[in-house]
Amino acid sequence: MGNYKELIVWQKSVALVTDIYSSTKNFPKEEIYCLTNQIRRSSISIPSNIAEGHSRRSQLDYIQFLKIARGSSAELETQLLISKNLNYLNLEEFQILDEKLTEISKMLNAIISKLQTIPKP
Repeated sequence: MGNYKELIVWQKSVALVTDIYSSTKNFPKEEIYCLTNQIRRSSISIPSNIAEGHSRRSQLDYIQFLKIARGSSAELETQLLISKNLNYLNLEEFQILDEKLTEISKMLNAIISKLQTIPKP
């Protein structure tokens, strides 16, 4: 199975976390414990769950953690849209983050689908 750090989806999701932190640093101070915190937590959850699931060395566990990462990705997508609607993110920032997140979500879906076709040991 290799190391989770070799997974492109993990690498891209770690890079997205860095982008998220940069984009949210200028959110209003009153959002620090609300939307800013929630966006950061959901973004961190994506690579964290990929890593944890991969490290379990169980196909069923790995699939479950990938599904959790996919759920965090949907959560993040919603939070980014809200941030755009509140003008905390400009349209360009939103589109860049959303495109990266969409790519990660598609990659998660592909891995989950592939793993579900492999017979369980």
